[in-house]
Amino acid sequence: MYKQRVTQTLTVIAAAGLLAACGSESGSGDGGSDKAGPGKGGGSESALTGVRWNVESLTVDGKKQQAPDGAYVKLGGKGGTGGNFGCNGYGAKVSVEGDTVHFEPGVHTEIACDALDFEKSLVRAMDGKLKADVDGGRLTLTTDKGDRVALSSEAPAPLKGTEWTVTSVGDGKTATSLPKALDDKVKLTFGKDGKVTGNLGCNHVTADADARDGKIALGAPGATRRMCPGNVMPTERALLKLFGGKVSYELDHRTLTLTAADGKTVATATAQPPK
Repeated sequence: MYKQRVTQTLTVIAAAGLLAACGSESGSGDGGSDKAGPGKGGGSESALTGVRWNVESLTVDGKKQQAPDGAYVKLGGKGGTGGNFGCNGYGAKVSVEGDTVHFEPGVHTEIACDALDFEKSLVRAMDGKLKADVDGGRLTLTTDKGDRVALSSEAPAPLKGTEWTVTSVGDGKTATSLPKALDDKVKLTFGKDGKVTGNLGCNHVTADADARDGKIALGAPGATRRMCPGNVMPTERALLKLFGGKVSYELDHRTLTLTAADGKTVATATAQPPK
């Protein structure tokens, strides 16, 4: 488990202000306003900007590495860019001339994590001029050495009907990642029937959930009462404190942030909408 310093409203992917070009949708209800994907083109500014590009892989010296979940780049319409390269947030300056994108790395967070080797390689690859090739919802950035970054765009996830996987909890200033035993196990789904259901890591929970105007009114939770390992209980107790009141919510493409009135924050990342 590690802790990271963040700003008052926690997000999974970046510190507020660091990636100002990325923006977010607060209380959009069903997704946000990001473009789902540009048309085919060499790499014009209009085809590249305003789109969240998810990093799929990096090929350096002929060796391909798969990107960690959550890695992305988003180019701002005013020449700014930001994103997340695995677990750290990055800012940069970018200019587009024809099919060439010129990156100038800026500030970034410094979080120790398993993805650091990938991050360092990606930072080196995306420093300088790269050729951009856009084909529908796919983008390939190629360095003058022939190294390649493969990216893709996708539609924003809606609040309702999406299964959200909790990745960390925090108090508004410090985010704590979940224990390894809880990886991909803590989930919440807001249904169109006005209910939220999910798993807190050990026990199942259900409650009324009324989302409107950037807030979700959560009813008293109904939860099972299984005996759980000791390292699971702190997460369950933190999540249960969200219920029985209103929480603010923020949607940023495929990231959902819930912030309770007392400052307790839960950051979540989305899986695929349930079938």
